[in-house]
Amino acid sequence: MPVLQDLLDALRARTVEVVDLTAPLHSGTPILQLPPPFANASPFGLTEISRYDERGPAWYWNDIQTSEHSGTHFDAPVHWVTGKDGEDIAQVPPARLLAPAAVLDFSAESVKDPDFLLEVEHVRAWEAEHGPLPDGGWLLYRTGWDARSEDAGAFLNADDTGAHTPGISVECAKWLAEEAPVLGLGVETVGTDAGGAHSFDPPFPCHSYLLGAGKYGLTQLQNLARLPATGAVVIAGPLPIVGGSGSPARVLALVES
Repeated sequence: MPVLQDLLDALRARTVEVVDLTAPLHSGTPILQLPPPFANASPFGLTEISRYDERGPAWYWNDIQTSEHSGTHFDAPVHWVTGKDGEDIAQVPPARLLAPAAVLDFSAESVKDPDFLLEVEHVRAWEAEHGPLPDGGWLLYRTGWDARSEDAGAFLNADDTGAHTPGISVECAKWLAEEAPVLGLGVETVGTDAGGAHSFDPPFPCHSYLLGAGKYGLTQLQNLARLPATGAVVIAGPLPIVGGSGSPARVLALVES
């Protein structure tokens, strides 16, 4: 097919760059920490099965232990109570795993204020400069938070009052869910909601509104600084875990060089 051949030719000629948006997954990968009495996910772990030894002389392999929501991961609608009758991660249509992206860069604001919240007027101002958000695409929210990803303390940024990480206001989350044409929201932080979102009304509005509307979340993305404001195509590859609420994912972007 001509379009597919054109893409293959562009990849071979390196006129299309493949950018990895995925954080490496290891035992030190930051995991969301909920206060008591709520249960928390286990950190990522590897348990060796064999490594070129008497347990298996010619092969190396491991069992893995991880949460569905460890590292760079994909939130399915069923992850939240508002989406409990929606898709699990295995039911997400494959065609929705390949989509255009808009990148909104608010890293400067987030450096000044770790509690910075994206508002509808910020998105409207971006659209006035770059055009409308992509229909059926991702809104990728750049905050520069990926620079902290190898330091769990700095990444979670919590003190006695709770976590302080940038996110989305209640009004903006509702607007993205109900009015914006996007299929989901991607962020660099540990979850799609702000660190202080437990105190919002409703709590965790990105989860509540977007997943309740059948939309998706991508979290702990990296390298958004390497993407243009418009024109990138995102490939998100979660595991199709039957009944799963989400999955660690390899997330790539295709960008014209």
